[in-house]
Amino acid sequence: MNQSTSRKMAFGRYDYASFLIFLIYSAGSVAVPVSLVILARGLHFRLDNGGLSAGGALQLGRTAAMVASMLLCGVPAGRWGKRRTLGLSVVLMGLGVGFCSLAPSYSILFLSLTLAGVGEGVIEGLTTPFVQDLHPQEPGRYINFSHAFWSVGVVITVLLSGALLAAGVSWRIIIAVIALLALLPASLLLLPERAGHAFPEHPLQRHGMVVWDNARAILQTKRFWFFFAAMFMAGGGEFCLTFWSASYIQLHFHATAWTGGAGTAWFAVGMAAGRTGWGYLLHQRHLLSLILCSALAGIVFALFLPWITHLSLFFLLLFLIGIATAPFWPSIQSYSTDRLVRADTTLLFILLACAGVPGCGVATWLMGYIGNQLGGLGKAFYLVPACYTLLALLIGGERLIWGRQPSAAPNAEA
Repeated sequence: MNQSTSRKMAFGRYDYASFLIFLIYSAGSVAVPVSLVILARGLHFRLDNGGLSAGGALQLGRTAAMVASMLLCGVPAGRWGKRRTLGLSVVLMGLGVGFCSLAPSYSILFLSLTLAGVGEGVIEGLTTPFVQDLHPQEPGRYINFSHAFWSVGVVITVLLSGALLAAGVSWRIIIAVIALLALLPASLLLLPERAGHAFPEHPLQRHGMVVWDNARAILQTKRFWFFFAAMFMAGGGEFCLTFWSASYIQLHFHATAWTGGAGTAWFAVGMAAGRTGWGYLLHQRHLLSLILCSALAGIVFALFLPWITHLSLFFLLLFLIGIATAPFWPSIQSYSTDRLVRADTTLLFILLACAGVPGCGVATWLMGYIGNQLGGLGKAFYLVPACYTLLALLIGGERLIWGRQPSAAPNAEA
């Protein structure tokens, strides 16, 4: 295959389904953070009066449910296929988000987000291997490209919902519409397949014990834990900015909900630009350099966040950090498959997502807790460069310890 041919990207029905999954998943994930200042007042846990920990704890409940469903989703995916399992999980996510729009209290909101997290955990665990199965020749490109739609969804959601909130539209209506939109990707996944265009499912149904044996083989591989910890840090750094930027802008700069959403949008635009750009330009052999250089850039940019007093400069930094953050999640996952070549790819992605998602939840709560202790979120932003520093050390350390050669088998180094 010549160079020009290898650069072409071809998309089909299930690619578009994956794009919509990331769009709706991200919309449901950021609609609450963008609305959080207004929502918290209505549900009586004001962020400017000691409620930052309660706000961050919302993500913890969601995270716990996501991890539980991710750990279990390999069994139904192995028996009934990724396509059907993903479709049903999108429906479940939509139901949970829909219940959020009806929540009369903090506790019901917490439980509704937990229900949404059950569906989101399956989505998080299966969507990346779903795309990998569609494009086995150059998965890194397609995974980065499809993940870009998470950022596109963030941009659309934070700008539109911020404008609607500023215009007096209820946060409940915004979240309810997002729940209804989940029907679009669910339909693409669950409607009957066309002859000759079936999703390339695993040809054999796998018993739960087979899935567990494959997972155990990966868990017994020492170098896997470097990727696991790196994913935890990647999720933590990314979601600290995704979750807290809008609230920080509203509280620190005394801005409107739309302005807060615009700040998160700048971060997401940077991530979308980074992922689509790397998805088109990237060669699989460049993943290590991309991760390390991006981590170093993210550290430098993020160190300045607590000191910025001009809103326009804060937006610029969020955009630059977004570009730096963009490749972490998809590229660490794809790079790990190159280093653990005999590992079950679906289970490897699921297990790595089981690190990234808790990273999101723990860091989000920790940032809120630090903000409560220090009287504001400013200094808590140092959590972001701390995460990226550890990420770079882990990915670089894995390469230094094991060199260029991948594992011959997932349990060879146990």
